Amino acid sequence: MVAKLTKGFWTKVARIILRNRILILVGIVAITVFLALQWKNIKFSNTEANILPDDHPATIQYNAFTKIFGEEGNAIVLAVRDTALFTPKNFNRWNRLAKQLDALPEIDFVVSLENLKVLEKDDKTQAFVMEPFIKTPPKTKAEIDSLKNHLFNELPFYDNLVYNPKSGTIQTIAYLDKDILNTAVRNEFILNDLGDLVKTFEEDTQLDVRVSGMPYIRTWNTKSIVDEIGIFIGAALLVTSLIFFFFFRSFRATFISMCIVIIGVMWAFGILGLLQYEITILTALIPPLIIVIGIPNCIFLINKYQQEVKKHGNQALSLQRVISKIGNATLMTNITTASGFATFIILDSDLLREFGIVASINIIGIFVLSLLIIPIIYSFMALPKTKHLKHLNKKWIDFFVHRMERIVRDHRIAVYMVTVGVLVLSVIGIYQMKITGSRIEDLPKNTQFYKDIQFFEEEFDGIMPMEIVVDTERKNGVIKPTTLKRMDQLGTVIDEIPELSRPISIVDLIKYSKQAFYNGIPKYYQLPTSQENTFIMDAARKSSTDGNLLESFVDSTGQIARLTTYMQDVPIDRMEEIEKDVQEAITKSFPPDRYNVYMTGKALLFLKGTKYLVKNLVMSLALAIGLISLFMAYLFRSFRMVIISLVPNLLPLLITAGLMGYLGIPIKPSTILVFSIAFGISVDDTIHFLAKYRQELATHKWHIKRSVYAALRETGVSMFYTSIVLFFGFSVFILSSFGGTKALGGLVSATLLFAMLSNLILLPSLLLSLERSIANKEVLKKPQIDILPQEEDNPKDN
Repeated sequence: MVAKLTKGFWTKVARIILRNRILILVGIVAITVFLALQWKNIKFSNTEANILPDDHPATIQYNAFTKIFGEEGNAIVLAVRDTALFTPKNFNRWNRLAKQLDALPEIDFVVSLENLKVLEKDDKTQAFVMEPFIKTPPKTKAEIDSLKNHLFNELPFYDNLVYNPKSGTIQTIAYLDKDILNTAVRNEFILNDLGDLVKTFEEDTQLDVRVSGMPYIRTWNTKSIVDEIGIFIGAALLVTSLIFFFFFRSFRATFISMCIVIIGVMWAFGILGLLQYEITILTALIPPLIIVIGIPNCIFLINKYQQEVKKHGNQALSLQRVISKIGNATLMTNITTASGFATFIILDSDLLREFGIVASINIIGIFVLSLLIIPIIYSFMALPKTKHLKHLNKKWIDFFVHRMERIVRDHRIAVYMVTVGVLVLSVIGIYQMKITGSRIEDLPKNTQFYKDIQFFEEEFDGIMPMEIVVDTERKNGVIKPTTLKRMDQLGTVIDEIPELSRPISIVDLIKYSKQAFYNGIPKYYQLPTSQENTFIMDAARKSSTDGNLLESFVDSTGQIARLTTYMQDVPIDRMEEIEKDVQEAITKSFPPDRYNVYMTGKALLFLKGTKYLVKNLVMSLALAIGLISLFMAYLFRSFRMVIISLVPNLLPLLITAGLMGYLGIPIKPSTILVFSIAFGISVDDTIHFLAKYRQELATHKWHIKRSVYAALRETGVSMFYTSIVLFFGFSVFILSSFGGTKALGGLVSATLLFAMLSNLILLPSLLLSLERSIANKEVLKKPQIDILPQEEDNPKDN
């Protein structure tokens, strides 16, 4: 009953489309214009992806930290490692660069040699005063050498902050105004004003300036994403159009298909603007994805039209059958593909949720466009000529399909042996996989800003901030000697961890105060004794030093302090070890009943976010498999058919996972996306094959062998066509400079290729081998929906 209703529904849809051609085209144009007007709302992401949900403990702690101390990722660092810097001309030019930066409205303040302060004791007032490190611009090399000696050997407070004594690297830190940190103004400033200043300096001095810092990295990362969108869209259009033309040898068929996917791309950008979603590294993939996924729709529809024309030459009937017969099957396959993307919607990650929403909407959108435009446009054209139908008789395609049929008929035992062998090897490979990744691992490695990241990691032990917040739970508890001593102990442990930089905290300021109290003698750079503490604190209270220095380390009540260190780019498993070691040191130094101490910062958020994302993406994959299994059960009303249909689609996922293990490709957010996407797409071939198999069963009076071979011959060509398009279409992402996007493209392409072979060889083999098990009334009863209605007789020529 439902099947009849379905057939009647699609016949009615075909009638509506063909009778309202002009109205529908006008509607498509109107929607396209409306969505094009939404492009003005498109913005590129200036903020970091919010991976963890707002109620996650790590997010709550980080928000509490920023409420007290502000955003910690607002520093841009510039450095020079060259002895030529220490000449009067270059040294003074470096200091002038710092002044120029400090004068810009986008910069809050600058820490550099030019404005460096030295803490000294005023013997008359018995107070501390901040004196300029450089009182007058040096004019001779001897003056510069004296300043350099003073800095490197007598000011340990600034070690790893503005200099590296081992290499002689000098660093300037410019802190961005926090109001522009997550806005487009930041990008304009970094790409234009900052870039111009650095370029001019390099031209004047012939010195190489290294620039980095989280705002700088995020800006250039955004620019790289923007630059790649056009490359992906162009490459996807070029590759798919060439393959399409190679298969069909028809300029007009190729042109029509390209117009459809271009409109789909316009809709994709329009929906992003309409929903006011920002373009991120994931949503930037949607336009080329629509091209790659849309072309198979065109292949099925145009191929069916040409088959019908060749069969009976009646254009009106051919167009009606394209809609009524292929429309339902194409809708089912697009729904399964969209389901693979839609599973991301349930995740708490804004990045993935937005990607899932826009991708699934546009997949259904490109289906609607294909179903409407292809029959309508062809209805205005003359019937395809004989040369346009030649591709239907290509011998090499027939050879490929017959080869698959021969393997299924004569070598099923070998097929199962190979399958089991590949499965065993895949499982072994899976056990070698690691959940890892790093914050900069997927960044473009051939760019200057990536090389600069490596430079700063080498020179200053990283740029990813990790914060330890010490809440003494009492006013002015931070400056108590016992608290300072505990913080110093913790700092020593952190300093001994190779991947972490020397920590900076109120402890360093107190040590510096003691050094200043003893007239700047470096050996006194240590915490004061109990007796010294009274005199030093008394001198500090009389001082009129810059309050910003203290505010950077302690809150206004003196109750909460921060200890800041920087982490190198390390794999997640090593980050977990570091977190464990630091947590053990915290527990040992700070009794939980007297102190509330916790770790936070961008480095820790990245660790927690990645683990959270991987866990949720596994759930997303499980949900995709579950949803599509229910969908298949509803279509075929048979549990056994569901199992049979899942096997050839799960095997490619296992093969890909095994390859990742052997090739050392880790499980991380950018690679685990592969499985949900590939599964949603690869199951389309299974639906087409089983739908045709079901149809052939009725035609051949439930004779399974004949039905399997007939279905293989009929769907093998379309499977091959669409799989090749998808393979090369997803391969364009390998052109990306982002490691994650490159891995996504390569792995999805490989998985879809495995899925094609699995559906062409393993699926029909299983149907034949399990013939007796599935040849019963329960399995072979009519499905809920006829995906492919029965063929009608050819009309007589009029």
